[in-house]
Amino acid sequence: MKVLIRHIIEQLKEIQEGKPWIGNTYKSKLDGIDSALVFERPHPDLHSIADIISHMNLWRREAILKIETGKGSKTDACEENWLPENKLKAIGWTALKSEYDETLKRIILLLEEKEDSFLEEEYYDTDFKGNYQYKFLINGMLHHDIYHLGQLGTIIKRLKSTASNA
Repeated sequence: MKVLIRHIIEQLKEIQEGKPWIGNTYKSKLDGIDSALVFERPHPDLHSIADIISHMNLWRREAILKIETGKGSKTDACEENWLPENKLKAIGWTALKSEYDETLKRIILLLEEKEDSFLEEEYYDTDFKGNYQYKFLINGMLHHDIYHLGQLGTIIKRLKSTASNA
């Protein structure tokens, strides 16, 4: 049976480009952004859009690895978690955004191959140093996406406000 898996996939798609109750999606936030702004921080204590997308890409790659092999390789303390601006600029916005889109597609494809019982299976989480059920990972990825969607909303609002006041 795939009732839970289908529901998770629907939620992942919904916050990307659907019509969620919260009103905003990644598509609505990222499609309208000026690429000149993606590396800017609206405040020294806030991340840039590129920071957030790169960070999400890392954890999506980790989720893919965990689903495929049963074990991850990164921790919260790894450098790739929050790359410095010069490395992000070297990668470029187009590549960051492309990886963002591709990693989501890959996670969805992997989940579509699974039955609901997969969510009860365990993997080793390098960051949390223990065995966890895949539902912890998959639900965590969904929570992570929603959290950072809100963060992007704040960042974009501040960037646009700063740009219009300049």
